[in-house]
Amino acid sequence: MNHPPARRSPNRRSRHRSWALPAMGVAMLGLAACGGADATDLEEESPMADFDAAVARFDQEAIAHLPTPFEAMPSLGAELGGPRLFVKRDDQTGLAFGGNKARKLAFILADAVRQQSDTVITWAGVQSNWARMTAAGSRRLGMTPILVLQRREDQSVSPADGNLLLDRILGAEVRILEPGEDREAAVEEIVAAEREAGRRPYVVAVGGSHTGGSMDQPLGAVAYADAFGEILKQAREQGVEVSHVVHASGSGSTQAGLVVGAKMLAPEVRILGVSSGGSKARGEANVLAIARETVEAMGLGIEIAPADVVVYDDYVGEGYGILNEAVVEAIAVTARTEGLLLDPVYTGKAMSGLFHLVRSGHFADDDAVVFLHTGGTPALFPYREGVLENLEELPTDVP
Repeated sequence: MNHPPARRSPNRRSRHRSWALPAMGVAMLGLAACGGADATDLEEESPMADFDAAVARFDQEAIAHLPTPFEAMPSLGAELGGPRLFVKRDDQTGLAFGGNKARKLAFILADAVRQQSDTVITWAGVQSNWARMTAAGSRRLGMTPILVLQRREDQSVSPADGNLLLDRILGAEVRILEPGEDREAAVEEIVAAEREAGRRPYVVAVGGSHTGGSMDQPLGAVAYADAFGEILKQAREQGVEVSHVVHASGSGSTQAGLVVGAKMLAPEVRILGVSSGGSKARGEANVLAIARETVEAMGLGIEIAPADVVVYDDYVGEGYGILNEAVVEAIAVTARTEGLLLDPVYTGKAMSGLFHLVRSGHFADDDAVVFLHTGGTPALFPYREGVLENLEELPTDVP
């Protein structure tokens, strides 16, 4: 099968170069005036230039709408009180309803194209955003997606709804595993059958977070290291000095990438992950490992310490994908103040964590807190009954 060639983002270096100018402009002008190093020399030695060169080592496919919007949330901020709130709209990346996985797949599917793959195999849960977007990206690049989806006891797969409906529309080959069925064995069997049939499968883990299978570099995390640079650029263009980035932390590569980007470009910015299901200890260990692997892959001269990784598990509730009143309150208040829709599994849970952190005084009034909207809104539909029931239980003073 003939694939379009992998592409690097156009003008990537010039995109990063300008970021350093506001902080370095006076020093540059002074040195140039007295005959010292000119602005170009200093620019090339800046962390921005080094970071730019590190990202540019990796191929990308142009499948995501970038940059995504960076917007203030003044109405939500006024409702909660506390710091200034902003949102990074990675729910607007395009590619079948959008979401953070489009950034990751831009790098990962470029690797699949480089390996001349004609099939992409991955696994996840039945209502997986990752599976839906992998199917969309694979189809766009002429590859066949095979999704191995494991059903929970409380999940129905008929009729198809939410992400599963979209998987079907996208023409993915969907294999449903029952609770307790061996996922690893099922994937191995599918890979063997594809190879025996003369096809060239590309195998990538859930979320594109962990190396293994066909992916030998942490490409998902590289994508979100790059995304941090995008956030920083947009914020500074609006005169905003970001203090914190809050997001849903799941398989780990989104947070790992953000941590690497922050450590390289703005070490004062704290990255706060809100777990979608796992424990704090497990989440932090996972993110730390991926972040360190990412630093090595990108060739960056920085060190990620355990203290750089923060994951809160206080807002998990009864577990992954289980709805609760705090999540529905976060969904409702965000929708009614900003017209912004969140999902019940990831962003709703992360926003409930942000609500609590604001209300408990975790942030200073002059902080600028960015909420990373990672998408996932198709999951609202299979959760509609629980959402409606919890909406009825909300206090009357909820807007």
